[in-house]
Amino acid sequence: MISKKSAQFLSLEVGSLKKPAAEQSLLPMWLFRQQDLLDALENAQKVNHQDLINKLNYIHFMGDSIYVNLRHPQYEEGILFKANPEPCMGLEVTCRWTAGNLSGLKLENYQFRNIIIADGQSIILVPATLKHMDGESLSIDLSETGYAIGLRRARRYDCQEVTAELIQSGFIATGVLLDFNSLGFRIKVNPGIASSFNWLNADQHVTIHLYENRKIIYSGFCRVIRQTDDQVEREIVLVPVSDQIRRFKSKEIRNVRQKLIPVPTISFNHPLCRKRIQREVYDISVSGFSVHEKTAEGVLMPGMVISDLTIHYVGILKLKCTAQVLYRREEDENRVLCGLAILDMDVNDYSQLSHILSHASDPCTHISKDVDMDALWEFFFDTNFLYPQKYSHFHSHREVFKETYKRLYQESPEIARHFTYEQDGRIYGHISMVRAYERGWLIHHYAARPMENKLVGFLVLKQIMQYLNGIYLLPSAKMDYLMTYFRPENKIVSRVFGGYAMEVKDPQKCSVDVFSYLFHSMKSRNGLFPEGWTLKECSALELWELELFYKHCSGGLLLHALGLGSKAHGEDSLRMIYKKLGFKRDWTAYSLIYRGNLKAVLVVNQSDLGVNLSELLNCIKVLVIDTEGLPHDVLSIAFHQLTDIYQMGEIPVLIYPSDYLETKGIACEKHYALWILNMSEGGDQYLKYMQRFRVKLK
Repeated sequence: MISKKSAQFLSLEVGSLKKPAAEQSLLPMWLFRQQDLLDALENAQKVNHQDLINKLNYIHFMGDSIYVNLRHPQYEEGILFKANPEPCMGLEVTCRWTAGNLSGLKLENYQFRNIIIADGQSIILVPATLKHMDGESLSIDLSETGYAIGLRRARRYDCQEVTAELIQSGFIATGVLLDFNSLGFRIKVNPGIASSFNWLNADQHVTIHLYENRKIIYSGFCRVIRQTDDQVEREIVLVPVSDQIRRFKSKEIRNVRQKLIPVPTISFNHPLCRKRIQREVYDISVSGFSVHEKTAEGVLMPGMVISDLTIHYVGILKLKCTAQVLYRREEDENRVLCGLAILDMDVNDYSQLSHILSHASDPCTHISKDVDMDALWEFFFDTNFLYPQKYSHFHSHREVFKETYKRLYQESPEIARHFTYEQDGRIYGHISMVRAYERGWLIHHYAARPMENKLVGFLVLKQIMQYLNGIYLLPSAKMDYLMTYFRPENKIVSRVFGGYAMEVKDPQKCSVDVFSYLFHSMKSRNGLFPEGWTLKECSALELWELELFYKHCSGGLLLHALGLGSKAHGEDSLRMIYKKLGFKRDWTAYSLIYRGNLKAVLVVNQSDLGVNLSELLNCIKVLVIDTEGLPHDVLSIAFHQLTDIYQMGEIPVLIYPSDYLETKGIACEKHYALWILNMSEGGDQYLKYMQRFRVKLK
């Protein structure tokens, strides 16, 4: 048990200790009440001589310091001076003052009392006999026994180069973080210009921000526990108001935490103390994990952000992520459970983690693994996914298709993910998705075939739903919108996707727009536009007019998902990411205008042949604003002027509204519905909707 007096002594380090005003800019020394130290010895634990020597040598090895306790001849209170011990082999120890030469203090007038070792968890008082002391160093003979007093519940860690900011109702103070443990921390701050510590109300909560190299690593509400009374600079001890935080909106559907064997571990450089930390993972999902810590050695504080955390699995796999501590829950006197959320993770690392977890529950599930390409093509033809009419459009480019798919399915580029259900090397179910726009991903190539008594189609849907349930929250995934095309007459797929849009009845959460689909032949060339017609790249004003038309006609998510008005540039743009990976992706909007009036917008999409087997990423998407005022032959001329960039003999064309061709007496080959889901607004609701289709995530 720690006595009340011992607890009081503990508080001296952060509450009562202070630098003498005359020495603040010169010496690292503190005053403390000598009587509290003596009273704390009543419950002290003894430390033997060999352990004292080992501790002093460790301090020397690490370049740390101890405290030398001297008594001023005119005052009852003692003074602590920092000193660096030399290597210790026996009773005699030499220490050099940390502050350098102290001869100006007339040390001959000070009375030596003892030395104090503070290891972060306890204070060890070591009686000793002074042999020599001058302005540079001192030599002492240690006693055979030291005394550990004021044992802390949790070890305290010194901090370096962490900026602290305290805010309370207009009052701001800035400074540095001095030390912390899992329960609280101590800062040293100065008030801002034209501000005063008199404005700080210690009875009310304060907001604390901690930064490392201007990057925030902690932000939260805290209580003031203790503070010094200096008006220029104060040391303040704070504890978080709550032992848990809420990072994301509550979700009804959550991926189950799994306990893996072998057990994964995490490691990271602690952002506050810069020490390397390693913990075993108790349970894990694609959204986060939990670990146990010893209460006395805890370093995880709710709200803290860890930007360089690595998840290790089977000694080989290393998955890097940014994580945040969400809660700290006491399980018994010696152990706590800490939960962490994954804030961000590379798409490939996320896929590997998702694969491990799904494979652990069902060995037939695979996510973006190296696929046998012969087995994949056999699957596509056997399931009638590549039906004769579709194959007739690209058979002449089949070698290009094979090469594209080999790179997509065996090199696992970050722009594409695929999900398969396999047994003994044979594929029974498949679904995939590709990053089609800056912040939109396209689900496609969904097919399945019978396998014993399993509903394989629903099993691959379950795979992708579990995958999506975590990844859309990750900034690096850039998955604000999820998209897919389907044939309205396909009843099952129409229910799975279109049924949710009909149920939610909010096109800003989920929308469906129907397009007519046909192929435009490159063989005939219609040359020039009739007088008054022009085709040019869209201006901001024309995109605004398109937005007004679409809002009135549909009110859906199409223009947000395409991002026509905010196309990214530079190394992080999707076009450049595709290019670095050896692929092609681009899209540009053109205005078709008659005598100054916008008649249609044509979005020219480009990709490698076969990225989408229906070439829906290698097509022209037409948004007709004036159905009556746009002759089909004029639209055909526009197609001819835009198709030089394509390598195919026939170009797929999608036209909205879907009845445009009918009004012109043109035969339509088929219709495609474009389904778009706003992941942040409707994602959780959609996952709940999917539960009805035997896609149980738990």
